[in-house]
Amino acid sequence: MYKRQAVAWGVAALQPEDLAQVHAGEEGGTGNACVVAAGTGLGEAGLYWDGSRHRAFATEGGHTDFAPADEREFALLTHLQRRIGRISWERVVSGMGIGNIYEFLASWHRASHPPAVGAALAGGGDVAAAVAEEAVAGCPVCTETMDLFALLYGREAGNMALKHMALGGVYLGGGIAPKNLELLRAGGFLRGFLDKGRMRPLMERMPVHVILNQQAPLLGAARFAADRTA
Repeated sequence: MYKRQAVAWGVAALQPEDLAQVHAGEEGGTGNACVVAAGTGLGEAGLYWDGSRHRAFATEGGHTDFAPADEREFALLTHLQRRIGRISWERVVSGMGIGNIYEFLASWHRASHPPAVGAALAGGGDVAAAVAEEAVAGCPVCTETMDLFALLYGREAGNMALKHMALGGVYLGGGIAPKNLELLRAGGFLRGFLDKGRMRPLMERMPVHVILNQQAPLLGAARFAADRTA
């Protein structure tokens, strides 16, 4: 079983304290749901509503083409294409993505690296964690990096929600969202999520929650096994 599918199976086992609300939407509604999990990579899974419960399935949606929406994002795409080639959403919405966004913005602004980021780059450390740390400390490029990451995370979560008609909810899994909950609530994520033109009223109906319980994949695997032996 894919980890993203396991997380999706685990959603129904989560308690209220296992979730943090980002957008209320129409709480308690039935219908399809989805999981968008930014961590080491970008895992995405769907949950279709069969009339009585959700059934989870894995996707490879994180590997679909990244679509820029303004001049800065087009510059980001061009920058990454020169270095990597084809750019998927996973290249910008993940831990790796935070590093890629930072590297682009530092070059774009001709900025020097703050201490923690410089050390991570030099020593092969966790660049994403260092950028988040320096953003809290007030580094302008790191702050812009995290803000752009949140915006792009929201946009791709909205893409996934539209494709699955996720009136049953959008669940943000992975390790990044719980560590950056206030960032996701600050406005950029939701701005990206809702920015779907004439589909905005539909997006406003979809609840968005962060999964706080990091045991969700284990809960999901247990539910999947029980379902197969019932």
